[in-house]
This record gives sequence, C-alpha cells and structure tokens, in this order.
Amino acid sequence: MPTEPAKLSLERLFASPSLSGSNPRGVKYSPDGKRVTFIKSRTDDSARYDLWQFDVATGEQSLLVDSTLLEPEEVELSEEEKALRERKRIAGQKGILSYDWGTDETILVPIGGDLWLIKLTEDGPTPQQLTQSDAFEYDAKVSPKGNYVSFVRDGAVYAIELTTGDEARLTPLAEPEKSISFGVAEFVAQEEMDRYTGYWWSPDERYIAYTKVDESTVDVIERFDITAAGTTVINQRYPRAGRPNAIVDLFVRDVETAETKSLSSFGPDNYLARVNWTKGNTLWWQEVNREQTLITYNQSSLPWRVWSPLKEEQQNWVNLSFDFKDISADYALMTKEITQGHPHSYAEDENGTPIRVYNEPEAYRHIFMMQKTDGAITPVTDGKWAVKSITGVDKDNSLVYFTGWKDTPLESHLYVTKFAFNGRIENTTRITELGKTWAVIVAPDGQSFVGTSSSPTQPPQTGLYNIDGTLITWIEENKLDENHPYFPYLENHTVPEYGTITAEDGQTLYYSIQLPPDFDSSKKYPVLLNVYGGPHAQTVTRNWERLSDQFYTHNGYIVFRLDNRGSGNRGKKFEDVIYRDMGNAEVKDQLKGVEFLKSKPFVDPEKIAIQGWSYGGYMTLMTMLQAEPGTFAAGVSGAPVTDWSLYDTFYTERYMGTPQNNPDGYERSSVFYHLDRFEGDLDPLLLIHGMADDNVIFENTTRLMAEMQEKGIHFELMTYPGQRHGIRGEKLSKHLMLTRMKFLDRHLKEE
Repeated sequence: MPTEPAKLSLERLFASPSLSGSNPRGVKYSPDGKRVTFIKSRTDDSARYDLWQFDVATGEQSLLVDSTLLEPEEVELSEEEKALRERKRIAGQKGILSYDWGTDETILVPIGGDLWLIKLTEDGPTPQQLTQSDAFEYDAKVSPKGNYVSFVRDGAVYAIELTTGDEARLTPLAEPEKSISFGVAEFVAQEEMDRYTGYWWSPDERYIAYTKVDESTVDVIERFDITAAGTTVINQRYPRAGRPNAIVDLFVRDVETAETKSLSSFGPDNYLARVNWTKGNTLWWQEVNREQTLITYNQSSLPWRVWSPLKEEQQNWVNLSFDFKDISADYALMTKEITQGHPHSYAEDENGTPIRVYNEPEAYRHIFMMQKTDGAITPVTDGKWAVKSITGVDKDNSLVYFTGWKDTPLESHLYVTKFAFNGRIENTTRITELGKTWAVIVAPDGQSFVGTSSSPTQPPQTGLYNIDGTLITWIEENKLDENHPYFPYLENHTVPEYGTITAEDGQTLYYSIQLPPDFDSSKKYPVLLNVYGGPHAQTVTRNWERLSDQFYTHNGYIVFRLDNRGSGNRGKKFEDVIYRDMGNAEVKDQLKGVEFLKSKPFVDPEKIAIQGWSYGGYMTLMTMLQAEPGTFAAGVSGAPVTDWSLYDTFYTERYMGTPQNNPDGYERSSVFYHLDRFEGDLDPLLLIHGMADDNVIFENTTRLMAEMQEKGIHFELMTYPGQRHGIRGEKLSKHLMLTRMKFLDRHLKEE
C-alpha cells in the first residue's frame, strides 16, 4: 500500500535542523581572497551559529570556530546588546553572530560580551581572548590595516593595539546621568537608518571619527518589561513623531596626537545618516533634514574645514543607501533617485484651453559618478527600473557591478556596466541566472563573486562563481536530495503562482497565490491574505518562500500575498502614493486583492482571513475597519502600530510629516479614527503583542484594547511576557503558530 506524502507538522516546522537546510550568512572574502568565511547554524540547534571557512584553492569547507568553545554557557546580554540585536533582527540567536577580518591571518569574533582574536596558523585556528571584563563589549572592529581592535564599552570607544596588547580610550567617558554616550548609534539610526555604529576609522588608521550622542532632549517613555518572573519599569528614551530627537555631534580625533576637532552637529531637526572615509583621509558624511526631503553630502579633510558639494532632493522624501564608492582621487560612485522623463504634461480644460498637469515623478534609484570637488554628477545607469546596491568596482577596466531589478521586480540580480568619464551611458549586462533571487558579494579583485540564490522550488544555495556568472564550485549546494531535512515533504511542496492586478491609478500590483498540495478546482477553499504592506518592503518575490506558508497550505488554506502601492523596489511613484496618508491606498489595493480572490471559483468568499505583523498588523486592522462588515471571516493582528503619533520620528515623519503639520493625516491614518464605524460588530479579531516590545511599544495595543472594550467590540488577545517586537525561540514560535491556527480554524473551517 503506497505511503501518504508527508505534510508539515507544527512540531517539525520550528525544530532543528532547519527545514530550509544549511544557509550560510555573513559571507566575506579574506583580505587576500584565498578564503571565503561565513556563519552557519548547527544541525542540532538552529538558533546557534558557528564560523566556517571555504578554501578557494581546494574547494574544501571546514568548521573554523566552534562557538561553544568560546561561549560554553550562555551569558546574560546587556540592555544595549539586547536592543542592538532586536534592531538587527537577530534577537533569540546565539553563538557567533558577527565577525570581522583583520589581516590575512586574523579574524575578530565578539561573543559572550568579550572579544576574541582568531589567529590562522599552520596548525589551525588559535583563539586569543582580548577582553575579559564585567562590562559588555560590542560594535567591535579591526582597524583598516589590522593594527587595532576597537569596540564600545559603557558608552565610550576603546582600542587595543595588537602588537603590544595596550588598551586606550579614544573618546571621552560616557555620562549616563546626563544621557550622553560616545561612538554609538542612537535609536532611530539603528532602527530606521540601518546605521548600527557611531565610529569610523580612516584608511591609514591615523584618524577616527566618532559621534557624541546626547539623548537628554528625548522623551522618556516608561516601558513595562513584563516577564514571567515579574515586571521591570524601563525608562526608555524614545523619540515619538513630532517630539525632540537626540543631539548628535560628529568629531574627528588624531589617534597619534589625541587632538580632536568638532565637525558638525545634528538634531533636533536634522540627522547624521552615513559616514565614509575616502583616500587621502577625506571624511564624507550625509546629513538629512527633519522633513527628509534633502540629503546634503558634506566633506572635510585637514585642517578639517567643511564644505557641501552635493545635495539630493525629492518632493516627498529621500531614500538612503550605502552606496558611496571611492574610485579615484577625483571621483566616487554613488546611487541616487532620479526622475525618468518629465514630471508634467499638458491637457485641455473644459474650455479647450491647454493646462499643465503635474504627474508624480517616476524616480528610480540609479548609479552616478560624482566629481568630488564640485559635486557634479553624470549618470552611469538609467531606465524605469531600480538599482539595489553597488557590490564591486573594477577600476582598471572601468566596470561597476551592482544588484537590482532590471529584468523583473520579482527577482534581484547581479549586473555589470561600464562607467565613462564623459557621461556616456553604456549597456547593462545581467550576470546571474533568471528564475531566482540573488544576493551577491564580489571579491576584492573583482574576478569572482559569492552568490546566494533561491527559487520557489530550491532553498538557498551558495556558490563561488567566476565574475561572468559561471559556477566554480558550491560552497553550500543545499541539494534537495534524500539527505536534506525537507526531503520528506518535497512531494507535498506547493509553489506560488504569480500574477498582476491593476490599482485604481493604473499602476501594476504583483501577487502570489499558493494552493494546497491536494488542490481540487471543483472545491472551495479558505484563504489567508498575508499582508505587510509597509514602505521599503516586498513580500512577492521569486525565491524560497516562507515555510509557514507551506504549513498553511498543508493545512488546507490558500495563501495570498499582494504588494500594494507604497511598498519597495518599484520606484518613487509607486511608493509616494502613501505620502501624508498612510493606511489609505494600501488598504484599497489589498481590497482589490480580495475582489480578485472572490472572483475565483475555488475560493470560498465567506472564508477569507487577513493577518500580518508590525506594519502588517496595522494593515490587518485598517483593512478590516475600512472593508464592508463580513468581508473577512477573521483577522490576526500582531504587534500593530495603532496611532502613528506613538511611533518614532525618523520613520513616521518621512511618510507622514509631523502631527503638528499634518493633523488630519495622522487622524485618518489612526486605527481609532475608523473604530467609530463599529459598535460591537467587528469581524472576529485576534490581537498579539510582546509585552516588552521596545519598537512598537505595547501601549499601541493596550490603548486599542481599552477603546474596543469601551465600544463593546469583542476581540481575542494573546500576549507574550518578556518578548519584544518579535516572538523568539522554538517553543514560543510553536505556541504562536498554534494560537493562530486554533483561531483561524475556528472561524474558517468549523461550521
């Protein structure tokens, strides 16, 4: 009798080893290009990571550093480290989570609150402990020439000279009673700018630039860190929309003479976004105004006079990038968003008189060459598609390698083009294989790259490739054979179908729909509309999709995703629809998706649920509240923003302005504004929130709970003591999924 194909169980979904197989991350080339290093989770504990190496010459892969040897027991993390890991979305993970190459033979590994230098000898790697203190050392780096290891301890920057072992403090001491620290990144820099550091070495190690962060101006929010064992009141400095920001000052210090120079000050109405050194010890930094419509590129060198050769401006908001590549003494490569075509056209009014019609500009991120002296820029790429990031530069052959979405918004690829000093735009060539989504690290010599790709039928694979895209060898083939942890479920594997629908303004929306493995077109199925919907995010991509979606389909659900207007990688016109009016166009697009679903004969129109987390939790609430009653059989809202005046400055004001200059927009974009339509008859709703959330503060949900109770609106609730913005760990992840499934099954399956 044939065996039934295996379906994913709740127990196996979150157990070790990971069902997606081995997936290296943190991939780096050694300075000499002879090794590729990466961190990889253990088969017996998918939350713990070790450091591995791949020998380019021999093709051999081996364990380089076993994390349990450096950290035999788990340590209690400092509050700063907990917050940093939450910002980096690696909370709940352990072992070696970051590392930094020094010389060809040394690697810096921070673990357990201390620092280790791994020396690569003929007899194998030898660990040397650099710090052993009660304090927690973090943000550790090897200086550019490998002579120092620097780090932050107790809110100040220190460095150890490796030849002597001498430790020196490079900044003033922190003053916690005044909320002053040095060399750190403030909350909004970490959470919203992806800037996790506050200090930067010059290429020759002569100078170090660092920040002074004064948070005394920032409101103190009493956050209740509620755990199973009790409650701690944490006075968190949290800059809510329209309220004061931290004051950040930028300094540069001569490491030899200790002479320090103040360069610039930021806040409360501007931000320090990016800092870069170029050859010749020239420091560049990007300053963003409070309205986030202008990026100013500043530069300084001895005697540290400051001038600003370039500005980047957008009508609504500017998007940051990390692309600033030094290519010569006079030029740098960068990316910025540039309008394609004309922002206005002509039409006739009712009297036949020609009138100018202003359209939303179709701005896309592209590569430019900038002349450092005067900020003059010339385009390197153009077209109605977006560059993701610059990944490598071959100066000798005037080639720039970059990732982007030239072929399709559903796949990120590696491309190459020439940059010409005369401003001529050359043809762009795709290097990586279609049908997959790629992440790429180009070698220092520009002759090879490490590429990680995945598709809807293949979990992530990491290979070493020639620069033309031909495979040299696998670093991690992750082959779906009988030895792969996902192999037992392969016969029931479901693959999304992709398509498009049209928004009300004519723009194209991409969707994916995933059917159960035993799909029968003559039957009607319940549907889960999984939504995020927020800026800069994209959920419909051609890659190895979330295994939770597999779990849903294996349990008889159709899974539907739609990238509404406002989401990322489609250009500024697509994004800007939400400007000063969040929770409007996004909701209309998701309801277009519901209309599309109801047109399908295999969809049960009475059994459609919506669920999401964070911005997706907000979208779940806003879509349910603006839809006709009965549109959804149920909704699951996790960690939702309920009122944008409760969220942080940099994120919220970028899209909404401040509550002071856009009061109507804030009111309309609030969940509470739409609650007035209901008096006890909202569709079934489950609210979920971590009780120690330091990003979307728990107050967002407690206010909503109180308001709905006042209105007699029934809802269900699940809270997680001690958990922050994400619910971490195998046991809690399993509990969270079980909570969801019991709620959904009750409303979508049980009669």
